[in-house]
Amino acid sequence: MIDSLVTFVISMSGGSAALAIVLFTVAVRLLLLPLNVRQARTAKIRERLAPKLLELRKRFARNPERLARETSALYAKEGSSPFAGILPALAQLPFMWLMYRVATHPTALAGHDLFGAPLGQQVAGVIANYGLASPQVLVFVVVIALVIAVAWLSTRQIKVVEEQPELMKKIMRLMPYGSVLAVLVLPLAAGLYLLVSTAWATGERAVLATRPL
Repeated sequence: MIDSLVTFVISMSGGSAALAIVLFTVAVRLLLLPLNVRQARTAKIRERLAPKLLELRKRFARNPERLARETSALYAKEGSSPFAGILPALAQLPFMWLMYRVATHPTALAGHDLFGAPLGQQVAGVIANYGLASPQVLVFVVVIALVIAVAWLSTRQIKVVEEQPELMKKIMRLMPYGSVLAVLVLPLAAGLYLLVSTAWATGERAVLATRPL
């Protein structure tokens, strides 16, 4: 089934598996755009309600149930929910799972590469097969460098609430770099998907941040 799906998608992309991954990723991001717009709106609402939310936390610190009700009611007045921001992340999980299955399938990407680097291999396997100073490894290096750059840009978009615990602030700033670790251990196909997806998401947030929602 995976082989048939990959063959069909690649045939629709002129025979280029790398281009197929890029087009698939863009299609996924466009499909999720309405949810991401909603997430951006929720983030702006959360930022606007921050003083009131802090007041509620102080007022009902010893009554978690009342705090949850009051928080939900406060968001409801804005036509939103405290959990609206997690929908895009959850919605993307099936597509990430599918890409992982394709990238780790033993035959789906056989014979397909990105500038000579096999799409179905991890960086460790490419080093073992071609050597550390090979053009194939250079492709991985470029992809990893681009993912690091995108992660750095993403961290600059994170708005940390001052009232949050210091540990949580550090975790939030480090979260974008999780994609870097993934690229180091996943096949190149998955790394290409992550690069395009995170770059799109970073640019999308930058655009949505400047627009009224």
